[in-house]
Amino acid sequence: MFLGLDSSTQSLTAVLIDPPSGEITCQLSVNFGTDLPHYQSPSGFIPGGEAGEVHADPRMWLEALDLLFMRLTAKADLSRVKMISGSGQQHGSVYLDATFDQRLATLDSASDLVTQLAPALTRTTSPIWMDTSTGVECAEITSALGGPAEVCGRSGSIAIERFSGPQIRRFFKTQPMDYQRTDRIHLVSSFIASVLAGKSVAIDFGDGAGMNLLSLSKLGWDTDLLAATAPDLGTKLLPPTAATTIQGDISPYFIKKFGFSENCRTTLFTGDNPASLVGMGATTPGNVVISLGTSDTYFAAMPGPKTDPNGFGHVFGNPAGGFMSLICFRNGSLAREALRDQLGLDWSAFDRDALASTSDAAGKNLMLPFFGPEITPRHDFTGPVLEGSPAFKSGSAPALQVRALLEGQFLNMRLHSQWMEVKTERIRLTGGASKNDGIAQLVADVFQAPVERLDVSNSAALGAALVAAAADGQDLPALQEIFCKASVGSSLRPNPTLAGVYQEALGRFKSLIDASRR
Repeated sequence: MFLGLDSSTQSLTAVLIDPPSGEITCQLSVNFGTDLPHYQSPSGFIPGGEAGEVHADPRMWLEALDLLFMRLTAKADLSRVKMISGSGQQHGSVYLDATFDQRLATLDSASDLVTQLAPALTRTTSPIWMDTSTGVECAEITSALGGPAEVCGRSGSIAIERFSGPQIRRFFKTQPMDYQRTDRIHLVSSFIASVLAGKSVAIDFGDGAGMNLLSLSKLGWDTDLLAATAPDLGTKLLPPTAATTIQGDISPYFIKKFGFSENCRTTLFTGDNPASLVGMGATTPGNVVISLGTSDTYFAAMPGPKTDPNGFGHVFGNPAGGFMSLICFRNGSLAREALRDQLGLDWSAFDRDALASTSDAAGKNLMLPFFGPEITPRHDFTGPVLEGSPAFKSGSAPALQVRALLEGQFLNMRLHSQWMEVKTERIRLTGGASKNDGIAQLVADVFQAPVERLDVSNSAALGAALVAAAADGQDLPALQEIFCKASVGSSLRPNPTLAGVYQEALGRFKSLIDASRR
């Protein structure tokens, strides 16, 4: 069997797969808030941070690892696990002193991970992806490199507050002595991978690209970005490498304590978004994943390290080789819910039958679907912008506004993913709103690509399990065909007669956005 782990914001999850049978044999999670309440982190992070700080306690992740494996021993024969891989919430960082590797090498199975490893922490808490406290540091890094285009061209993203590089710089500035004591900086992913391997292991290309430190063209740390971030930073980071790199046998701690085989090996871990790309079966260019949630996300594989000239999209390494982009749209379900409530509707107004009543208005009315500030495109919108018929603009025909909102959301995705220059051949749709037939059909029509809806739970942990199997030499595309299947009867085809309609609407939509941001 192959084990995939995912340390997300709120939980640590394990997925065990058995390729010969094609079955997921076990899925199990430890919820940080529920199972480890003494860390006082009900949503997986420490509440009440000042000035935009959002941190988590790395001891919580260690205790969760012990607890998860203890629970797994009651559900599965861990001696059958041949390879372990994993993922972690992107951008979270962990800071450790020079004793860390020695502590890893001498772990005592009669004790626990927290007791033995917590003394190595030089920073008691870890900034995570929700942190927005580093605006000044982002500006400093950007200025040192000569502008946002240079930072984006090198690292795949403009300097972003939540990214690890600016977070490291803030630590250096605010706690210089603790920074000096820091011998090794890990991401959440490489921290947990190191614990399993019994030694410090590298950050992979997928997660490393979420730091504003990795050179996409060279797949190594960028010396200029390192210098602009903090002194001697290069000495505190191991050289990055591919996620499928095997690190060796699992630490004896886990063999003795939880019954893993002495032949069980571990790989590098990656970020949760790259792992989800694997778990959604979308690691080859042309396959797109659209996740419809509080914020909507669009992510897809790319053959080369092309970057977004506008700086809205982010480029990470693809665990299957090559690169991927992730584009986030803040006005996702929040916008859909806002329009629903504003017009006094229920979700049936968003379904296929309701949208069919306005089919003759496809692409005619435009809505910039932003009920608040947006990050793609980056602008402080105060509400939607409407262009179209009087009945549409007045709200007297609510169905027209529902159609235009959804069309606007997917036209915005299509517009702001064009820089990738990859033809969309298949869309894998996930998230709560993906179950709505009307919404799913509009995705197919706007992109003119078939849509498959996946009901894949724990896609990052599943992706990690698939990476583990691929590292062992198994064929990843074949595994994805088995484990990443679309739900039966959930596929939708685009209406080809609407191709020209939405192509023309895309141009008008871009003009409306450009005018609204002047």
